[in-house]
Amino acid sequence: MAQVEKRGGLLRKSSASKKPLKEKVVLMYDEIFMKEDPSKCSPRFWEELFLMKVNLDYLEGKLESLDGEELLKIKDNINCLFQHCIQALGEEHPIRVVNALQTLCALIRGVHQKNKSTSGFDIINMLMGFDKAELCMKNLMESLDSLLCAEGSESLKSLCLKLLLCLVTVTDNISQNTILEYVMINSIFEAILQILSHPLSRREHGYDAVVLLALLVNYRKYESVNPYIVKLSIVDDEATLNGMGLVIAQALSEYNRQYKDKEEEHQSGFFSALTNMVGSMFIADANEKISVQTNEAILLALYEAVHLNRNFITVLAQSHPEMGLVTTPVSPTPTTPVTPLGTTPPSSDVISSVELSLDADVQTSNLLITFLKYSSIVMQDTKDEHRFHSGKLCLIILTCIAEDQYANAFLHDDNMNFRVNLHRMPMRHRKKAADRNLPCRPLVCAVLDLMVEFIVTHMMKEFPMDLYVRCIQVVHKLLCYQKKCRVRLHYTWRELWSALINLLKFLMSNETVLLAKHNIFTLALMIVNLFNMFITYGDTFLPTPSSYDELYYEIIRMHQSFDNLYSMVLRLSTNAGQWKEAASKVTHALVNIRAIINHFNPKIESYAAVNHISQLSEEQVLEVVRANYDTLTLKLQDGLDQYERYSEQHKEAAFFKELVRSISTNVRRNLAFHTLSQEVLLKEFSTIS
Repeated sequence: MAQVEKRGGLLRKSSASKKPLKEKVVLMYDEIFMKEDPSKCSPRFWEELFLMKVNLDYLEGKLESLDGEELLKIKDNINCLFQHCIQALGEEHPIRVVNALQTLCALIRGVHQKNKSTSGFDIINMLMGFDKAELCMKNLMESLDSLLCAEGSESLKSLCLKLLLCLVTVTDNISQNTILEYVMINSIFEAILQILSHPLSRREHGYDAVVLLALLVNYRKYESVNPYIVKLSIVDDEATLNGMGLVIAQALSEYNRQYKDKEEEHQSGFFSALTNMVGSMFIADANEKISVQTNEAILLALYEAVHLNRNFITVLAQSHPEMGLVTTPVSPTPTTPVTPLGTTPPSSDVISSVELSLDADVQTSNLLITFLKYSSIVMQDTKDEHRFHSGKLCLIILTCIAEDQYANAFLHDDNMNFRVNLHRMPMRHRKKAADRNLPCRPLVCAVLDLMVEFIVTHMMKEFPMDLYVRCIQVVHKLLCYQKKCRVRLHYTWRELWSALINLLKFLMSNETVLLAKHNIFTLALMIVNLFNMFITYGDTFLPTPSSYDELYYEIIRMHQSFDNLYSMVLRLSTNAGQWKEAASKVTHALVNIRAIINHFNPKIESYAAVNHISQLSEEQVLEVVRANYDTLTLKLQDGLDQYERYSEQHKEAAFFKELVRSISTNVRRNLAFHTLSQEVLLKEFSTIS
């Protein structure tokens, strides 16, 4: 007997010369693509159709193969198919429901794909008809809501979410997707919350639910009132918010784990051995190869939750076991597709494995720690456009956290100490820090460490000015809280001061190159004002009097850098060039730093001369400083502890529109409707009572 091959809905006998035989479902699709109503000749046509296994490729391909005029001729049949799909969603037979959901996905994608090349018809009219659109979408959304909230098949819920993701992401710019108006009117917000609040449904569908919510929140968010924004901002149910936080933490933790695995691979491999032999000349290249796709979709969800919902701030500090230390199953997990913006969820095995009771031997963690570790990885390499956007979004989230009073309270809480192992970029001039030597400290120390790490590691020709500005702003906002609440944080402030001075030196040594692209005086002013903040208010928030002395020592020790900065800004502020005003602001801001240098330097030189010492030790310089505070005169500078609060709509709208467009494109590309085989579904439904 001749072997039968199956291709694109055709059954072909390989050794025969006969015409290929078509599957029954394909023949039925062909009838729909005729002008006549298929149910005229076959009254049971629609009932039979939804018992047939859907051929997604053929249906989508058929829709795409027709031109605009041909598609308009069969509009009535397309409308009829769409309406019968919605009717089938109410059927008791789950196979009909599955086939209806998959058919809807194919219809929506196929018609939208056609619309990219042909603007001769309206998509809503093509799918449903203008006169029936409102009722159709109401029925569709009600059916999806019921399926998502019912105690039924997990596969059906998965398909419902995938259909909704298909509906939302079918256009690159979701704000141009007019069908979403009906998703706004017929909200599924409560269904999403229900998924997130129940452990079983969260484990199975939490990732898709969170990504869907993040996308819906961004539909025309600047042009009209978006009900999903309003509802998300007032959620106060603890189980729901914790559920959302757990889904985000798991996705970020999975990314961190994958990165750590790849890092260990590199360190134990041949390349690492070669690097050790030759030296560290290849370190940068080796690091670039450690690449795991970033997850902007889940990061966007975290941003929207932090930005919109004050209650979510408490979730950041909710303790759970250190996810990276929980043993993961031996069974293989699905690999992440290589795409520009990874939005593939962690495997359900990984998700379920972390929802365990706390173990005394396991380091506790929380969402904020997981996020800081994630940030420390993606912020290492900002040369890649997607990582740059990821790093920017991380800094925006940290900005929102640094402005929040409650977040600051637990960041600075001495009773909430954690050991946070941030990833550090390999650099030639420093050794890799031993993670286990890190002390347990308040979480704000980890945030400051992350900012210092960024400052130190990104002084390069392709200077990320925008990220540096955000980084310094985060530090400033944390200092404002410490000054306001008189929090004396035991932190190695010297590392921050040293990083800031080195950044100033970099700006000066690359003045010509950087000024061609950036206003470096904005950043220089921010750095100088951080020092002014320490000088003016440091006695209220630095941990000890000796810390304040060390600040002066560091300014005096690095006086040449401040002198050079003053010379540069004075030169540009006295010229009538474009930088005159910006440079003159820095000149005025340097007044107290210059007063300290000019006051103490002669006294230090005099002390050295009297005692016949060519080079003073740090302790000797500090002795001179302590002895001469009384005669130092400083000017009171206003507004050092004031800042402009973060505003998305006025300053970040363009960034978020582009980010959401990228996420939408990638979610659409990764949507898989073929993962649910008919055999698996039949097996599942045979056990449903």
